[in-house]
Amino acid sequence: MPSPRVPPLDLRELLDRAEAASPVEAVDVVADAMAAMLSATDVWFWITDLSGRAVARFGGTGANAARVQQRGVEDVPVVPLAGTVYETVLRSQRPDLRSDRDGSTLVVPVTDRGDTMGVVEVRTANPPDATVVASVAAAARALAYVVVGARRHTDLFEWAQRSAPFSLAAEIQRRLLPSAYTCEAGQFTVSGWLEPANAVGGDTFDYALDRDSLHLSITDAVGHDVTAALLATVLVGSLRNGRRHQLDLRAQAASANDALVASSGPGEFVTGQLVRVDRVHARLAIVNAGHPLPYRVRGGAVTTVDLAVDLPFGLYPHHEFAAQPVDLRPGDRIVLVTDGILERNAERLDVRALLARTADRHPREVVYTLGEEVLAATGGDLRDDATVVCLDWHG
Repeated sequence: MPSPRVPPLDLRELLDRAEAASPVEAVDVVADAMAAMLSATDVWFWITDLSGRAVARFGGTGANAARVQQRGVEDVPVVPLAGTVYETVLRSQRPDLRSDRDGSTLVVPVTDRGDTMGVVEVRTANPPDATVVASVAAAARALAYVVVGARRHTDLFEWAQRSAPFSLAAEIQRRLLPSAYTCEAGQFTVSGWLEPANAVGGDTFDYALDRDSLHLSITDAVGHDVTAALLATVLVGSLRNGRRHQLDLRAQAASANDALVASSGPGEFVTGQLVRVDRVHARLAIVNAGHPLPYRVRGGAVTTVDLAVDLPFGLYPHHEFAAQPVDLRPGDRIVLVTDGILERNAERLDVRALLARTADRHPREVVYTLGEEVLAATGGDLRDDATVVCLDWHG
């Protein structure tokens, strides 16, 4: 006699329940509803750790996130990603279904515009068919929007993603980064990653999309810890302010430079690159403020982008920065890095070879791999922040 089929999911009902719940309980409510609809024994949401190297069982049936937080972080199951089905699903962005005599386990990615938030794991007594697998994948995409909306109102998600306490400098630095490290947007895909040094070095990256343009930045403040974090705060805040006032690239750079001059002392400065992509005319321009040259991957070949080097931000008031045009063609990959990738005890890392080897991978995987390789090259003793931003231009 054939096993009874797993029923499909009602997405409208799931979203209605999530909206009616507290932001703290939203994931658990969705998991409970999925379990009831699928006749599942367990439905869990595993959230990615901020290190990118583990997942924590954030919520689901029998794992209410609010109660777990009250008991303490030691009660949150954490699984290192390496070699697990969770890693396979996150890297491939494809569902994984496995069945044995005890039942079936389905793991699907929870991702919003390329930004991986975690996975949903569903355990059922009977194997789901292709239609149900597709409906669970759709529910996981809907859950990504639930997470995006709910995390604005609570620290619970941030708490669950931290496997180690943050210093004050790290807390400040974290607030300067975009809320999503990856964005897929038709014409382009952009992804960033930051490996913090043992003493935070003041690196940041940022991006923003408007109707006609994509804005990118990568910056590196001199010094370490809170001093570097505060320099980065002034610069990034000023850049965002200028961008939101719709200043052009040169004016954004000039405004941020003057703000930093007014707020910093002798010997305090920030290197960086500001990038604007004109999405209508497929043109790219870069302000290069004393920063390491970016890389271009074109047709599998890796070269550096030839730019004149301007002054770092914060040295002299009223400096006029140059916005330098860069040839941009469909299929190009532009990679921005900070000197933590290139110098100090990371100098053994062959960035060109790594970019050539990963030319066919998603930008999300490229920046993560660079982070892994720089940690390997330094034996985990990173003496300066190592940051990378990867832009794929599809045209």
